[in-house]
Amino acid sequence: MDLPYFFEKNIPDLQQSFYVSAETHKHCAQVLRMKEGNNLLLTNGKGILCNGIITECNKKSTLVKIIQLTEIPQPEKKITIALSLLKNTARFEWFLEKATELGIYEIIPLLCKRTEKQHFRQERMQQITIAAMLQSKQCWLPVLQMPTPFQDVLLQQQKCKLIAHCYTAKKLNIQNFSSEKEICILIGPEGDFTEEEVAEATQKQYMPITLGNTRLRTETAGIVAATLSILN
Repeated sequence: MDLPYFFEKNIPDLQQSFYVSAETHKHCAQVLRMKEGNNLLLTNGKGILCNGIITECNKKSTLVKIIQLTEIPQPEKKITIALSLLKNTARFEWFLEKATELGIYEIIPLLCKRTEKQHFRQERMQQITIAAMLQSKQCWLPVLQMPTPFQDVLLQQQKCKLIAHCYTAKKLNIQNFSSEKEICILIGPEGDFTEEEVAEATQKQYMPITLGNTRLRTETAGIVAATLSILN
């Protein structure tokens, strides 16, 4: 049986004891009804996996003693998806969840000329990535940036730069870049990037790519791009 798995931002050194966060305590004590002597796993989302044992659990707090600390190497491929915010927030949240499960390195909420909705609840979005990381038993939490204007993303230093769009143009297959270890992929909003944005990106050495023969929703395109770039 798998041990319960929790996120703790700050995990001390081996053999130390510490009180877990209020959220972890609530889940341990009230949801799972855990008791003294129960084991659990904790991660800080930065590669640390902690095996611990509950030494104290009451209505107010849970004390955990660290038994073993393991450093999990960061995934070899670092895939960044810069995806436009969506009018339907639930669809963007779905993308966050699935991209995290796949092991995406970084997610940039993109603000384009045709981005319809720009409200972004950072804390809620971060909680979605944390839950997805725990559900998929990972120890590396994706870097979740604040919403960033399209032009600012173009100025960032990236090793392999790709842009997916629906205009008629010569495009490369994303699978051509399977050997690349660091990739940034731009995905536009409903209605796609403007032609001017595509031109700006290509001037900054972003290479146009195709994600297949069908027209995809923004969030679907993000997941297809993530899957093909990570698994190949």
